[in-house]
Amino acid sequence: MTPLRQKMIDAMILRGFAARTQQSYLYAVTQLAKHYHQSPDKISNEDILAFFLYLAKEKKLAGSSCRLHLNALRFLYREVLGRADFGREIKTPKKPQRIPELLTRQEALAIVNALANFKHRMLLMTCYGCGLRVSELVNLQVKHLDHERQLIRIEQAKGAKDRIVLMPPSLAQDLEDYQRSHRPAHWLFHGQQVTRRLSITSAQRLFHNAKRRADIHKQGGIHSLRHAYATHQLEAGMPVHQLQRLLGHSDVRTTMRYIHWIPRHDPNAGVDLLVSRSELAEEQAHE
Repeated sequence: MTPLRQKMIDAMILRGFAARTQQSYLYAVTQLAKHYHQSPDKISNEDILAFFLYLAKEKKLAGSSCRLHLNALRFLYREVLGRADFGREIKTPKKPQRIPELLTRQEALAIVNALANFKHRMLLMTCYGCGLRVSELVNLQVKHLDHERQLIRIEQAKGAKDRIVLMPPSLAQDLEDYQRSHRPAHWLFHGQQVTRRLSITSAQRLFHNAKRRADIHKQGGIHSLRHAYATHQLEAGMPVHQLQRLLGHSDVRTTMRYIHWIPRHDPNAGVDLLVSRSELAEEQAHE
């Protein structure tokens, strides 16, 4: 490992960057170094500008990928190498403003209930019922659940922040049933080995399997359940600032985008988005 790489890692650790952010930033810096076969501290601003043109024109990277490279290089040159003015002249392709293919409440519940395995069903139900990121979902521990107050503690989520989310009553009951039947000792949703958490890749694969079984063809991965939670809560009348806290957004503007995705928003009160298993069975009996 080069001294510069180690210095960048140390700087990211001191600032509390998540492991995935560190990996992404290091990858972007490595791509620059490989492109010019030089250490990044010896590459000129003109060459870096040419590198971003190469990313957009030759590699045809999306705007979001180009911005990730730019954020990584800004951190390296400004925070590690002390070049405070770096990056001001660099432009990246604009991010297309698209509304995702939002799942309806019925579609979200169909996906959740498409899996026969109780643990897998509870994984997706918890994701949708609490609007969790997949990383937060797989990192849940038994100790994080407060059944008495129907709360879940999310520890060191994005931005190295803790937060509390609400458990809908139906989800709280189903999680109690799940804990009684499966008796998880540490990780709420463990992998093949009970001492290890389920991987993010496995959670994503379970979602895609469930979506296929539910015969739902809208685009999007497991994060679609978080989008669905947010839009359905707003449609039910939850105030934006309350939703912001539950989602763990540091900037309310991130939460505000959901308002633009729904035609009406009348702040009143949120609801339990989930249907209990007994209610679901009753519905299916009448179909």
